Amino acid sequence: MEDTVSDLNQHIAKRVGELRAGQGLSLDGLATRSRVSRSMISLIERGESSPTAVVLEKLAAGLGVPLASLFDAPNAAAQTNLGPVARRNDQPQWTDPASGYVRRNVSPPGVMQPMKIVEVHFPPRGRVTFETGGRDRRVHQQVWVLEGSMDITLGEVRHQLREGDCLAMQLLDGPIMFHNPTRKSTRYAVVVSTETSSKR
Repeated sequence: MEDTVSDLNQHIAKRVGELRAGQGLSLDGLATRSRVSRSMISLIERGESSPTAVVLEKLAAGLGVPLASLFDAPNAAAQTNLGPVARRNDQPQWTDPASGYVRRNVSPPGVMQPMKIVEVHFPPRGRVTFETGGRDRRVHQQVWVLEGSMDITLGEVRHQLREGDCLAMQLLDGPIMFHNPTRKSTRYAVVVSTETSSKR
């Protein structure tokens, strides 16, 4: 298990460094954009930290990409020869060390499309609050509850979702809270789409 966590940390480390370098950002530049300290970003890029989902979301916002992009393999743009199928055993799975929620990138990494599919297992009574915003491109999400229940609060508006329900939302400046209010795990799918044009 420790080896798996270490491999995932190295995977995320390379991906964050690759995205930052691709945008010509210094550590200080990304720290300013993401509101994550320079020292924390340095630890993450060296694979010496197990960042939480909240920290990774801030980094994704600072880099202008969806959170799911941080779990793509490094040099993802060069992997178009991988084909259009992502086998179950090859789909990267990651556990948030703070909340215990498990996310799995379902979409094939070698297909350059504006949407990604993620499957999430959310633990009983689990709660995560993301501070979104700062992206140059709009990020749209649809959350489809496959099993269990989920409360999603956008700003001051709470949506109570049950099995089969689907919520469409756009990532805006402000908090988004995910909460499983029950004693059973919840499983849901997230479809993420990023607009190609700038909002500014």
